[in-house]
Amino acid sequence: MANVVLGLGTSHSPHLNIGPELWAKRGEEDHRHPMLYRVPDGTHVTYDELMDTADSAIMKELTQDVFERRHEANQRGIGAVAEALEEANPDVLVMVGDDQHEVFQDDNMPALAIYYGERIPYFPRAERGNGGPPTPGRSTGAAAMSIYPQESMEFPCANELALHMINSFVDNGIDVAHAKYFREGQPVGHAFVFVYHRIMNRKPIPTVLLMQNTYYPPAQPTPKRSYEYGVAVRNAIESWEGNERVAVLATGGLSHFVVDEELDRGALKAMKEKDAATLKSLPRERMQAGSSEIRNWITVAGATEHLDMEVIDYVPCYRSPAGTGCAMGFARWS
Repeated sequence: MANVVLGLGTSHSPHLNIGPELWAKRGEEDHRHPMLYRVPDGTHVTYDELMDTADSAIMKELTQDVFERRHEANQRGIGAVAEALEEANPDVLVMVGDDQHEVFQDDNMPALAIYYGERIPYFPRAERGNGGPPTPGRSTGAAAMSIYPQESMEFPCANELALHMINSFVDNGIDVAHAKYFREGQPVGHAFVFVYHRIMNRKPIPTVLLMQNTYYPPAQPTPKRSYEYGVAVRNAIESWEGNERVAVLATGGLSHFVVDEELDRGALKAMKEKDAATLKSLPRERMQAGSSEIRNWITVAGATEHLDMEVIDYVPCYRSPAGTGCAMGFARWS
């Protein structure tokens, strides 16, 4: 049977692809950000409302020296995740990520979906078809575009294993949408492109894409559902008749666009301690906007219950006095 031999977690923020000299500018853009939520109650607020309750201690996080140190830590974290994947040399990589109006739109937004086409297409932004409206709050400038390669390409899909996983999910009561192809001119989403570009270093491994709707209510998986989905992922892999060595990777998170260190550290601690009960009961009101991507990590934690987790690094990257920014996480299960 196939086996899950490695788990990985990595953030995929544009912050990871831009220099620290641009972080303060991103913080200034947050004055107009439409997806800000107050910690811990999850109330939708404006930047000015965040400032009314902001901790003045955040100011010490906003120096150029701190930005540079955080940037260097992020690059080491990406490098460590890439190195772990290269060392394990798995036959298949199962990636768990979210879609932000890239493949799915509001006319059809499945909570869980799996892709099982023969190839996974990618097109640079200038060549894309009509993928729908941009997600509010996501930058469309040069900084955001730097996350993408600027040439068209295709990535290999482990489509036979993907089809087997779909059938296994159905047999075990996991309702999952499936996609055999994308619309014409429609590329794979940024959550996955980041991994091909920065973690695989453009040496793609046959991949299974698992997409969770973390961002958009009402059909967001609960943390409990995300964990159970991860367990079902491992069960499906282990019921495959092949002998593939499989890695499972979470792409996204941690908390953003408002940094929530308490949520992040609590989730990472629960993953490390294999505390499924805590992971299943993480507060949904705090897992909104980008923080919702923690669900992808919860799924990988469920798929790697038999492995031990190491937090490579946790890097809370503040970028404004209101506490906006993106907290980066990098981890391995082995």
